[in-house]
Amino acid sequence: MKPIDLGEDPLALDRQVCFALSVASRNVIALYRPLLAPMGLTHPQYLVMLALWERSPRSVKDLCEALHAEAATLSPLLKRLEAVGYVVRQRSRSDERQLAVDLTDAGRELRSEAEKIPYRVVELLGMDLADLERLNAALGQVISATAKALDGPGAGITSS
Repeated sequence: MKPIDLGEDPLALDRQVCFALSVASRNVIALYRPLLAPMGLTHPQYLVMLALWERSPRSVKDLCEALHAEAATLSPLLKRLEAVGYVVRQRSRSDERQLAVDLTDAGRELRSEAEKIPYRVVELLGMDLADLERLNAALGQVISATAKALDGPGAGITSS
C-alpha cells in the first residue's frame, strides 16, 4: 500500500477533518436553535420528531437505529417530548418487551410548522442547494466509513 501524503504539516488545525466537522456541526445547530425555540424543541428533540414524522409509531430500538443513538440518550428526549404532549410511549401490543413511540395529534400538527425550517436553514446558510446536497452525500459517506471503521477488525486499536 502506498503511503498517504498528508503534506508538510499533518497536524495543522485547519487541515483536520474532525475540527471542520466539529465547528460546522456547532454552527449549523446554532442556526436551528432560534427556529426550533417557538416550537419548544431542542435540536436533538427535533431529530426525534423528524424520525417520527417519517414513520410513526416506531419502537425505541428502531428510533435508536434511525438516529444512530443509544437508548440511554434517547430515553430522556422521549420523556421530555411526552411531557410537552408531542409523543406517547406505550408497550407494543405485539411484544410487551418493546416500547412503542407514537405521535400525538399535537406532534402531528407540529409538522406543518417544522416544514418551513429546512428552507430557512438553506436561506441562512446562503449556499447553493447543489453544494449542500453534495455535502450531505459526502457526510453520509463519512458516517458509513466511520461506522465501518468502528465496527471492523482492529477497531479501537492504535497503529504502532
